[in-house]
Amino acid sequence: MSAASIVGWTALSALVPGAAHLRAGRRRIGYILLGAFGLLLLSAAVIAVIMLNNVGLLLRDSTMLTASILAVAGALLWFALIVTSYVTLKPARLNRAGQMLSGVAVGLLCVVVVAPFAVAANAAIAARNAVNVIFDSGTHQSTAPIKHEDPWNGRDRVNFLLVGGDAAGNRTGVRTDSMTVASVDVKTGNTVMFSLPRNMQHVRFPPHSPLGKRFPNGFFAELPNGGLLNEVWQFAEDNPQVMGAKHQGPRALKEAIGHTLGLKIDYFALVNMYGFADLVDAIGGLEIRVQQDIKWGGLYGTAGTIKAGFRKLSGEEVLWYGRSRVNSDDFSRMARQRCVIGAFAQQATPDVVLANFNKIASATKRLASTDIPRPLLEHLVELALRVKSAKITSTQFVPPQFWPGNVDWMKVRRTVTNALRQSTRGNRRALAADVTASPGATGTGGTRRPTTAPKANAPDQSPTPGSSKKETGNSDLAEVCGL
Repeated sequence: MSAASIVGWTALSALVPGAAHLRAGRRRIGYILLGAFGLLLLSAAVIAVIMLNNVGLLLRDSTMLTASILAVAGALLWFALIVTSYVTLKPARLNRAGQMLSGVAVGLLCVVVVAPFAVAANAAIAARNAVNVIFDSGTHQSTAPIKHEDPWNGRDRVNFLLVGGDAAGNRTGVRTDSMTVASVDVKTGNTVMFSLPRNMQHVRFPPHSPLGKRFPNGFFAELPNGGLLNEVWQFAEDNPQVMGAKHQGPRALKEAIGHTLGLKIDYFALVNMYGFADLVDAIGGLEIRVQQDIKWGGLYGTAGTIKAGFRKLSGEEVLWYGRSRVNSDDFSRMARQRCVIGAFAQQATPDVVLANFNKIASATKRLASTDIPRPLLEHLVELALRVKSAKITSTQFVPPQFWPGNVDWMKVRRTVTNALRQSTRGNRRALAADVTASPGATGTGGTRRPTTAPKANAPDQSPTPGSSKKETGNSDLAEVCGL
């Protein structure tokens, strides 16, 4: 055999184990290798079918650990297969030049074949590390153990509080400047997003909660210009003696927003805004319809301008698109932030995630903190896939229907109840913000009866100069944002 033939048969053995042994006349070993390879393919096909029917299994700790071990084992086995196939073809019968050329070629072949296994092992290890950094064991949760047959404990709807935290280096603590509740129907995936303004004042708390006892009339109700919603988290962090324990910021904000909306907030996820920018870059940017030019950076937007139109924005541009205050108000920022969330949910497809896996895993570790327990993650993935193909609607509580300085709390709850009912019906018509449903009615899946009926004062002037009438109905996010 020539050097080219030996290299060719060795390469074929990397694809069809046993081919080189059969060519060399070692039929028994060749057939054993072929049979083992066939069983391996059959096993892989069965596992693939199982995983396709339950994608969440991929995020089990045991699955990722097994995947990394199998990838390393596969690399070693295929390396040994290539070397033994080459030796079986007896390259020693070649002349000196043929031996050198074939040896170099087979060495390169080993690198090419082993590299994908190394990439797979690295991806599995990176994913496992990232997941375990963000999602702990859930031991701090007071919730019941996760049941695989019923992970949502019989609920029709689960509510997630998505918080954008602004913890820049020149600030002390965390400002929760973006607060959105995603209420998800666990069967259909239909989702309603409720956006609350950061400057919503004097929110109430459940009467028997620590802050409910501390502020029975609302958060710093005695301060006419104080008590903003985005201060609740840090107040709880700074006053553990009031909360009864340390690090109770998430709990306090969940209680405040849950009581305001008449929902039970099941879990929260705090996203560091600068980490989110890294995550956007990791998936290659976001395509967003920019309604009007957005100036950003500097004191008056002197750093740059995001032009109107359909744009693919980098992480930094997405961050400024959602946060810029130049010629804008808080309520416009809220609307843009909702569009960013919707665009990310739509465009972070499985193929994009796989193609940028290591970058995403690295960015994710710097991104978020959450109280979602680790065992729930695999079920959360299944729910997220349903959400991607379902209808996402949104409601924001902004002027002129809602005044952050003087909120009509019962009107907020009526709006939430009807938005959830509308989402369940699958009706795409916009829901008027001022509805007439019974304020005490139990909403679909996740709502509860109000325990108190706080009085609202007459609306005063808009707290943000220049704000105009905004969309506050239960509108389809894809239509509003042009996704």
